[in-house]
Amino acid sequence: MELRQLRYFLALANHLHFGRAARSLHISQPSLSQQIKALEDKLGVKLFERSRRRVTLTSDGEALLPYARELVALADDAQKELAERGGLHIGRVRLGTTPTLGGHLLPGVVRSFFETHPGVELTIVEDGSDQLARSLTEGRLDLALLIDDVHLGDNAFESLLDEPIAVAVPVSHPFAGRATVRLEELRGEPFILCREGYHLRSLTLEACGLVGFTPRVSVSGTDVDTALRFVRAGLGVTLVPEIAARSVAGVSAVPVVEPRLYRTIGIAWNPHRYFSRAAAAFRRHLREALR
Repeated sequence: MELRQLRYFLALANHLHFGRAARSLHISQPSLSQQIKALEDKLGVKLFERSRRRVTLTSDGEALLPYARELVALADDAQKELAERGGLHIGRVRLGTTPTLGGHLLPGVVRSFFETHPGVELTIVEDGSDQLARSLTEGRLDLALLIDDVHLGDNAFESLLDEPIAVAVPVSHPFAGRATVRLEELRGEPFILCREGYHLRSLTLEACGLVGFTPRVSVSGTDVDTALRFVRAGLGVTLVPEIAARSVAGVSAVPVVEPRLYRTIGIAWNPHRYFSRAAAAFRRHLREALR
């Protein structure tokens, strides 16, 4: 069983489409098909069900998936460590972040990091906090900007800053312009909720429950930017970080009190994986920039 074949297997398991998987690997589709067939012959099992319309993992393919991820991640770790031991003045950091954190916190931080580390390549992966934590565990990320109440498993977490949460309302709303709003006052408002896996969704549901009501949901399943545009259109209110709401014209951000809401942002990493010098340098820079 070759490492190259496992990389091909993971690409196909990710895309579930031979054409897209082949393009991501920069090889031809027939070459990918041949290598997958060779891997199946070597293992003596069928890894994928193929039809004209779809490709799906078999139960044997599902069983191989975590082992393939582990083996490929270990090989990548070994390659990175040996490259650094060889004194190469290059590096790569795979950073996970939620769209809100990435859009509002990272641009300035990344710019100042590149001023002192121009040879480092930064790959940013945007996703929900729960999925980012899983990617750290599986070795697909070096670092992740996360919220402190995400289930981290064996990953390490270091708090960096507390970010206040506000209710975003249209500028025409009666609450717009107020200094604060009590959470209980939102009882009758239609809510716009982010999709499953977003911390802001669980924060909203839990906070409303603590003051005795279940939010009436008008729209569900958005990201933060889309939720704010729905707010601007008058479709409801949403709980978001103040910094996100204040960046959208036509939306007013009112701090929430009783209870006062905030979220703690920090940096997470997997202490059981090889941690490159480039990743360590970026972690130090995040500490200095965000604290």
